[in-house]
Amino acid sequence: MTSHNRILFCTLGPSSLKPQVIKRLDGLGVGMFRINLSHTSIDDLPSVVSLVQSHSSVPICLDSEGAQVRTGKFATKFTYLRKGSLVEACLCPVVGDSARFNFTPARVVELLKVGDLITLDFHEVVAEVVESRSDRVLLMVLKSGRVGSNKACGVNREVDLPAISPKDREAIRIGVAMSVDHFALSFAAASNDVQLVRELIGPDGFLISKIESRRGISNLDAITCHSDAILIDRGDLSREVPPEQIPAHQKDIIRRVKEIGRPVFVATNLVESMVKSRVPTLAEVNDIYNTLADGADGLVLAAETAVGKFPVECARFVMRVIAEFERG
Repeated sequence: MTSHNRILFCTLGPSSLKPQVIKRLDGLGVGMFRINLSHTSIDDLPSVVSLVQSHSSVPICLDSEGAQVRTGKFATKFTYLRKGSLVEACLCPVVGDSARFNFTPARVVELLKVGDLITLDFHEVVAEVVESRSDRVLLMVLKSGRVGSNKACGVNREVDLPAISPKDREAIRIGVAMSVDHFALSFAAASNDVQLVRELIGPDGFLISKIESRRGISNLDAITCHSDAILIDRGDLSREVPPEQIPAHQKDIIRRVKEIGRPVFVATNLVESMVKSRVPTLAEVNDIYNTLADGADGLVLAAETAVGKFPVECARFVMRVIAEFERG
């Protein structure tokens, strides 16, 4: 763990899953390495965990897919969906294009109804369900945009999905067998979700529940009481809550979690500009400092260290802001 009171999580991905980068992040005092199961195949997971454990003693956290809707695989890196066009979301596997694609989990199409509004790839595209059949739904594109494979989607109402996917179950089994003891539950919606994961990781596992939905906020106290820590994912939360309300929700969630006596971490868009730039914006610096002032016990870097051009520089800068805050 880092010598600072507050810890920094770094998500590992193509930019950072390299021995030298892992060692440098370790040397900075990073407190946790996060492996995002939404972007890590089950076949690759053992080798990823082994790589990290071979070059660092920093704890690993496996972050579940959870009750999340995503796009399936598209034939090209990006597919453009034009406003006014019709596209099918199919139950049977297809290679996605501008005419048809899959959701994951695929059975989401069985739960969608005419009139549902769907956002794809963080509001990049908005579509409406105009026809529903047993094996597919027909979507009309209301807002044009580019969509890629495995991108987050949102539905304008609650859709009943399992708290963890079959892949999550297998990943937890692998993690426990490889001495991983930190696990994050994505889209925690109720205390029952937390208890389900607790049964899989055992009493000694450290369970972080992620608040990223309206249901999660509504059931926050019960979720917190059954968790070892709470993580606010501002990005996914902003798909259900208007962005201008996120700061108030962040402050309220942190206050409520601290009153119960659990640590709370904050993720998403901390230094998004550093995905491509060596220098953050002043607004990002201010956000980090104020998030710490709100009472956050840790910060989570996602794209910045997973796919960004400057993972080490990014982590170093955030550690500097943490140190400056703690001196102040």
